Amino acid sequence: MYQPSIYAQKNERESDFTMKATILKKISIMAQTIAPTLGISVYALYMRVTNTYDRNRADRILRWWSGLLLKAVKASWEVSDPHGITLEPGKPYIIMSNHRSHYDIPLIFVSLPGSIRMLTKKELFKIPIWGRGLKASEFLSIDRRNHEQAMRDLEEAKTKMEGGIVLWIAPEGTRSRTGDFLPFKKGGFMLAIQMGATIIPVGIRGSEKILKPDTFDFSLLQKVQVCIGEPIDASRYSIEQRDELIQDVKGAIEGLTRAQI
Repeated sequence: MYQPSIYAQKNERESDFTMKATILKKISIMAQTIAPTLGISVYALYMRVTNTYDRNRADRILRWWSGLLLKAVKASWEVSDPHGITLEPGKPYIIMSNHRSHYDIPLIFVSLPGSIRMLTKKELFKIPIWGRGLKASEFLSIDRRNHEQAMRDLEEAKTKMEGGIVLWIAPEGTRSRTGDFLPFKKGGFMLAIQMGATIIPVGIRGSEKILKPDTFDFSLLQKVQVCIGEPIDASRYSIEQRDELIQDVKGAIEGLTRAQI
């Protein structure tokens, strides 16, 4: 079974207080974030151009990149996986989690197994270099403002899942600014039912303390908990039971965000 590399074993784990980053430290964090992000984007494009792209290699690079981002802010994390999540080859999976910070992204990559790729807003794919790197690395976009395009995007997601991609969806659609749950979008649940996918609910606690939405107020030495819940088999639900599935998954994620490791 995949074993997450837990940076919480470092000495920083002992600290419970908030240490605000100085101006110089913020600049350092940004440099340690932007440089490797551009680097892996360029490398992904290189692999595509040279026909040397390998998904397993891309997985290792993404987890390495995620670890660097968390290390830059001296974050520690603990993973609770009481159900011992394993992925069966040929079976479709969708990870669904709450979303309170940009740091949810690296936390998911270091905490769960599989070839994880995020279904995210199309605007990110317009960012020079990084956007092309996302596409080259098999990340998937969704157009939330165009229903017909969104349906085509979900069809592409189906194809990727059939090929072994573990899709990660934040069903709130964006980061919560208050910590309260936003309404869950329905598209991911439709996809789960149509694919007969297994949904892995995840609750992330404390990531918003590292970096609150819409700010550059980094806080160092933060402890974060990633709680992985019992899988939910979407094949047991019909399209007509979509709202029931949404409530079951939302209830699971809400419970996980309150859980203590």
